[in-house]
Amino acid sequence: MTHPDMQPFTMGWNYPANILTGAGRIRELPEACKALGMQAPLLITDPGLAALPMVQESVQACQDSGLGIAVFSQVKGNPTGKNVLDGMGAFRDGGHDGVIAFGGGSGLDAAKAVALMANQREGLSLWSLEDIGDNWKNADAQAIAPVIAVPTTAGTGSEVGRASVITDEVEHVKRIIFHPGMVPATVILDPELTVGLPPAMTAATGMDALSHCMEAWCSPLYHPMAEGIAVEGMRRIYHYLPRAYADGHDLEARMNMLVASSMGATAFQRGLGAMHALAHPLGALHDAHHGTLNAILMPYVLRANERAIGEPMVRLGRYLDLDQPGTAAVIDWVLEMRERLGIPHTLADLGIDTRQADKVGKMAVADPSSGSNPIKFTADDYRDIFVAAVAGRL
Repeated sequence: MTHPDMQPFTMGWNYPANILTGAGRIRELPEACKALGMQAPLLITDPGLAALPMVQESVQACQDSGLGIAVFSQVKGNPTGKNVLDGMGAFRDGGHDGVIAFGGGSGLDAAKAVALMANQREGLSLWSLEDIGDNWKNADAQAIAPVIAVPTTAGTGSEVGRASVITDEVEHVKRIIFHPGMVPATVILDPELTVGLPPAMTAATGMDALSHCMEAWCSPLYHPMAEGIAVEGMRRIYHYLPRAYADGHDLEARMNMLVASSMGATAFQRGLGAMHALAHPLGALHDAHHGTLNAILMPYVLRANERAIGEPMVRLGRYLDLDQPGTAAVIDWVLEMRERLGIPHTLADLGIDTRQADKVGKMAVADPSSGSNPIKFTADDYRDIFVAAVAGRL
């Protein structure tokens, strides 16, 4: 019998897989496929990337190695349930036996969901695997197709994640689809694939990585390994995101941002919080970029959580060597970083107004990310944070 005093320490830990890092590692993609038993992988990406040399060259390399590869690229910026269904159809019709998830968070999330669902029993709904309770047990773990993840942005960390964020276009809500077996078997972190990322997207995705590390750091759940990864991820973002933004060809900065992105998604097994609880409904309602939303929301959420995060903010400030470490100093750093990266200060700058404030508040409190926020905010609390972020009121 577990002693009551030990209950806060009761957690299940699950950490990621085989990761290949370094410039040029994408050339090992055919061998990585064969090592996982893939003979006919389906490469899933978005339409923009599908037309670029990095994808075309990867496909050619796989073909030259005798793999029966095909490409599916009908994935939106905020992937939808239809995108996943269409991908499942392409997987089955092509007789594929594995998935190459290639791209930013949207492509990776869609690809992982396809791999999860394509071989499941007939009649199983994607939404029945939403991250609520033990829904993940509805899936057959043995039926999940193997995945190789190749991120081309440094933000979501979806390449090491156990979930996909998919938009339910009927209900206009983002749903987190979860299964422990969704973690890709192999990850290729090649900084050369990110050098063409425009500065604005470098900034938005990099701030998304910061939001993952920051919310994991502030989570009240017990996961010391995640804490260590989160704070080191933030240190790398502190040093390398401005460099990657200023010079997209800085391979050292690009490599460290890819690593920081993976670290963020590894760390948030400790939990996320109000930034994501608000960003998910706002992304569903306004089709806005997830990383940009998190970047804008970050200081407003930190301010709202201030009474519960004093001690971790002091430790973070010391680790980053900030002046007078504490919540105020961390918020100042976030504001300074956003300004350097050209991130908007308010949600109004994205054309978002407060007409749906009550709805946003209700959707946020229902979002799974809200469960690990340091303070259990009500729907009214979330509405107030949202209104402050629209108005720029810190």
